[in-house]
Amino acid sequence: MELVPGIKRVTVLSAHSNPTAFLATDEYKDMEAAARALGVKLQILSAQDRDTIDNAFLAMTRQRPQALIVIPQPRYVQNRALILERAAKNRLPTIYPHSLFVEDGGLMSYGPDFADEYRRLAIYVDKILKGAKPADLPVEQPTKFELLINLKTAKRIGLTIPPNVLARADKVIR
Repeated sequence: MELVPGIKRVTVLSAHSNPTAFLATDEYKDMEAAARALGVKLQILSAQDRDTIDNAFLAMTRQRPQALIVIPQPRYVQNRALILERAAKNRLPTIYPHSLFVEDGGLMSYGPDFADEYRRLAIYVDKILKGAKPADLPVEQPTKFELLINLKTAKRIGLTIPPNVLARADKVIR
């Protein structure tokens, strides 16, 4: 809401082959609750590969969303150049799940700090090499998240990032 005041429609790009299965996930339920509280309508589009990603963006041009959320998915990292190009072509404010998207020209990302995750992984490897049984080690969730914003992309799509949002960013690409 702070980036796109008055926003009413947001598309969610999901890699679930069955969009109705995605509607049953906690991830979707949380997004839907937040959208409802903000008065925003969500549109779910499913895309698994280059062709279906293209089809999803064609559908978006007909539905005219005001922003896009890209759900975390390894396939999307592999196809990020295509996703970035389509989002830019449509001047669509987009939030991505991984900093790679922003470093490659996407508008913004919010997700786990992967450098921190790799450091924590090294601690696990060290414990295992010292004799700990992997089954005895607890499963951990990410604890550090990062917000990246690309001001070049914001300018290209005609979006002004408010100072209070910039102040919350962990990294700003100028």
